[in-house]
Amino acid sequence: MPIATDHVRQTVNTYLSQHPDEKDRLSALLEVLDATGDRIATRTEFRGHVTAGAVLLRPDGRVLQIEHKALRKWLLPGGHTEDSDTSLLDAALRELSEETGIGREQVEPEGITPIDIDVHPIPANDAKGEPEHQHFDFRFLFRTTADAVALQVEEVTNYGWTPADMLASEHLRARVLVAAGR
Repeated sequence: MPIATDHVRQTVNTYLSQHPDEKDRLSALLEVLDATGDRIATRTEFRGHVTAGAVLLRPDGRVLQIEHKALRKWLLPGGHTEDSDTSLLDAALRELSEETGIGREQVEPEGITPIDIDVHPIPANDAKGEPEHQHFDFRFLFRTTADAVALQVEEVTNYGWTPADMLASEHLRARVLVAAGR
């Protein structure tokens, strides 16, 4: 059974209680959440659906990024939720482990509220029969001392530990720098 709407809504509400200035930025998420109900966590909901990502921070202030094979972009580890996921945090941990080989026992979550929720368009994929749609990416902060990575070669072509001050998203970069004590 997909992650429940109530869980997604509670996570969004908790996030917005900490970042009320982002309500307008997340308006598309709120609209789709109201319109889709439990389908918001289903990958075939093309008005938009939730995904979960991991911001994996090392003590030296570097963050793990992966090169996504299909999108040909450097991204944080993450992806679609699955029926076996019990929460968005659980989905982020599963995706991190699948894509990088870094196990749950090697990371420590920094709470249960995302450090960031990103809304971004995904281009149409004719091979999969998917129209252009939006991802509502719930990004959770994890800490680790691990550095060995075993890539999921079906989806990931490369990885790198990027200094937090080089993250592309300005508000994510600012939050990660605070978490890193910089």
